[in-house]
Amino acid sequence: MSPGNLIDDTSDVSAFYDQFPFPPDSLKDEPPLGFNWRWSFENVCSFCTGALPFPKNRLKKISILDAGCGSGVSTDYLAHLNHGSDILAIDISSISLNIAKERLARSFGDRHANLRFENISLFDVDGEAQYDFINSVGVLHHLKDPLAGLKALGSLLKDGGILHLFIYADLGRLEIKQVHKALAYLGILQEDNALELGRKLIDELPSNNPIKKNYRDKWSVECQSDVNFADMYLHPRETTFNLSRLWELIDKSKLEFLGFSNPMTWSLERLLDGELLERAKKMSLIKQMELVEALDPDIGHFEFFLSKGKLGKYEWDDDDLLLSKIGKINSCLWGWPSKTLHDSDLNRIEIDEQSFRLLKAIEKFPETPFELLPLSWDKSMIASTARDLHRRQLLLLYPS
Repeated sequence: MSPGNLIDDTSDVSAFYDQFPFPPDSLKDEPPLGFNWRWSFENVCSFCTGALPFPKNRLKKISILDAGCGSGVSTDYLAHLNHGSDILAIDISSISLNIAKERLARSFGDRHANLRFENISLFDVDGEAQYDFINSVGVLHHLKDPLAGLKALGSLLKDGGILHLFIYADLGRLEIKQVHKALAYLGILQEDNALELGRKLIDELPSNNPIKKNYRDKWSVECQSDVNFADMYLHPRETTFNLSRLWELIDKSKLEFLGFSNPMTWSLERLLDGELLERAKKMSLIKQMELVEALDPDIGHFEFFLSKGKLGKYEWDDDDLLLSKIGKINSCLWGWPSKTLHDSDLNRIEIDEQSFRLLKAIEKFPETPFELLPLSWDKSMIASTARDLHRRQLLLLYPS
């Protein structure tokens, strides 16, 4: 038994993922479709700090850990979105890891980054404080001790490094947990045909049963895949959190909360209007998020960024400072150059002529500060346009 398994025996989880390698995305002889900015270190730093990680003339190679890479979908994006980086992808399932290796070879991800794969747990990674960015999606909630896992990941971050996490939330998985409990009562989870019996259980519930309705309305399409159904309902170990326990987990880890990586989910405007919205905005940010949690029982997970040590935040509200900076068009855009494109969240958007012209000027003169771009505009117009593009994550800014 490895040192990591002495802390958290993962043999049941590794056996599960050997049987059901996850995610079940098909292998393709091409790069992954679209973008996921949460796996682009440039985008992550811009989101968390307001600026790119390094000044333009001081670019350096970054080190990335994909802790719990599964079948390699996340690793594929990490390789294609972080050219020249050193990436270590680990997983406790040897079968999943073999699929990940094949995925990266077929997509040519191994040509864009320096890749290593290891069949180990996150507790067994050699060395400390060596990674600029750690991605660990869907891992902590399958550990017996999530806090020990989070502390282990924190110890592997460089000072100022960023950690991206995804863990399950209580309310959005309530019916899922009820099905799992029922399968456990019936002794089905230990059966060789657990998958068949699990589907049979949901299928035979009355049509007006809330669990069956929840499955039909939310999960039936996704769960056409046996792997997705198994991961959702048959997993041998799962922990869920609410915000209160999440704050406690982060506090005990000694890491800093930087924000949710799906901020629109936590927007008060999504749920409230008028007087009640104005009243809610007077609350602390923590209380605002807890209010959203109270009003939206469909929140099924928390995805968020943590840092090792406090990170500064560029606000860019000073025109003179902003005009002296150099910008870069976000590489996670679909359809550029065009006024109609998809942003880094793959939302279809339209940009006006002024924004389009500024982005084209930045593209043509990539070494030029905004104030020196050949645009016959008032300086305040350049600053306000750049600020709006940055707010929408279409434009990234180099720090001092």
